[in-house]
Amino acid sequence: MATNKARVKSVEESIRDTEEPDHQLKKNLSGLDLTVFGVGVIIGTGIFVLTGEVAKTTAGPAVAVSFVVAGLVCALAALCYAEFASTVPVAGSAYTFSYATLGELVAWIIGWDLVLELALGAATVAVGWSGYLNQLLGDLGIPLPTSIAGEEATVNLPAIFIVAVMTGVLVLGIKFSSRVTSVIVAIKVAIVLLVIVVGLFYVKAANYSPFVPPAQETETGSGWTAPLIQTLFGFAPSTFGVGGILAGAAIVFFAFIGFDIVATAAEETKDPKRDLPRGIIGSLVICTVLYVAVSLVVVGMQRYTELSTEAPLADAFRSVGLPFLSGAISVGALAGLTSVVMILMLGQSRVLFAMSRDHLLPRSLGTVHPKYGTPYRITLITGVFVAVLAGFVPLGVLAELVNIGTLFAFVLVSVGVIVLRRTRPDLPRAFRVPFVPVLPVVSALACLYLMLNLPGETWLRFGVWMALGVVVYYGFGRRRSRFSAAGAAERKAAGQRAGGER
Repeated sequence: MATNKARVKSVEESIRDTEEPDHQLKKNLSGLDLTVFGVGVIIGTGIFVLTGEVAKTTAGPAVAVSFVVAGLVCALAALCYAEFASTVPVAGSAYTFSYATLGELVAWIIGWDLVLELALGAATVAVGWSGYLNQLLGDLGIPLPTSIAGEEATVNLPAIFIVAVMTGVLVLGIKFSSRVTSVIVAIKVAIVLLVIVVGLFYVKAANYSPFVPPAQETETGSGWTAPLIQTLFGFAPSTFGVGGILAGAAIVFFAFIGFDIVATAAEETKDPKRDLPRGIIGSLVICTVLYVAVSLVVVGMQRYTELSTEAPLADAFRSVGLPFLSGAISVGALAGLTSVVMILMLGQSRVLFAMSRDHLLPRSLGTVHPKYGTPYRITLITGVFVAVLAGFVPLGVLAELVNIGTLFAFVLVSVGVIVLRRTRPDLPRAFRVPFVPVLPVVSALACLYLMLNLPGETWLRFGVWMALGVVVYYGFGRRRSRFSAAGAAERKAAGQRAGGER
């Protein structure tokens, strides 16, 4: 084990902690369950909204290439996640991986950072769910008042409702959550396939020309509102052309957020060494293929300059005389967002559970329900937190924080693979990233490039959030962690209790 000064938690200790009686999760998930979770969280607003926005304003018909580029960046990170998850099959994902390689402070920072991706992401998607529900009710002639539904609501009741229902599902057990997800995923994948198959009959070759429209200079703002890459290096992003394809990739990256959630369920997987790599990589491949197919169909049905930026799929079918399919698409979007909310909250609760078990958060929060085998206290706290954000806080300005938080996690996991290969070459690895260290370095640089395309104000907010996290760590977590005297005493007492029970 590494020195106390480094505060690195060994892989063996991480695995041993999973056997503690009060903090032991049930192993109920298969490789298929993990793949369904991955597809369930990836297919959401991205496929229903971002296709039209990026095609019309940034990449043209080449939006499909933007999806491929974003998918490749995620694939590089996915390979790193797959090696870590199969080597350290413990709840917590990037937090746990960082603890085993880069030490406690970095692990805390990444755990704190994941709140941006998971809790804030779940709240943002819940607000989107409310908007789609109201749109569907409006089509039926019974819309809800805008004061209680949609992004401009004073109190967003549908968003609070969906968070509460998904919290209940998560408390009732991981297998039950998996079954609910399977039903939802079947619905939305069926809708996506319907869009592809029916849309193919209305594709016009002329709409693909030019496939990559000529590059145009774009006004991206100045100061804090400009992309950081422009502020630092004077690089002015363009719309369309090759630059537009890359800029589009930074936007549609949001559509891929979530595949790393599969890694948070490592501890609840029957055969993690085999099934985790399959679930992570399999779900990403399936969703990338679906994204590319949908984007090619949509820009083939309707000229990219005429696409809707709010409901491109529904509008494309309306433009070819098939308005009745817009209702089905709304149902698919609603189903898609439902599973996204649930799985993001699942990931958040498992990260906080792992931090609690390491004493970086109050240990009592991580207690597992004796019947359902879930960390019910942390799940309920997560549900309340997400419900408050979704119900009362306008989240439009904060949405980009979800992207930067995720990309930061990807960078650390990519670096962590190299570190663990050098510090623990003896560990058995069921899955190995090829071409180390080249591929993880490329992964980290690609993620950093996408981060630089985000506005300076997003970086500022991210910095403030990280600084707050460091304050909380030194104010509470460091003094109570496993490496402190208080943490060691608590762990010794817990071990004695467990020994007495056996």
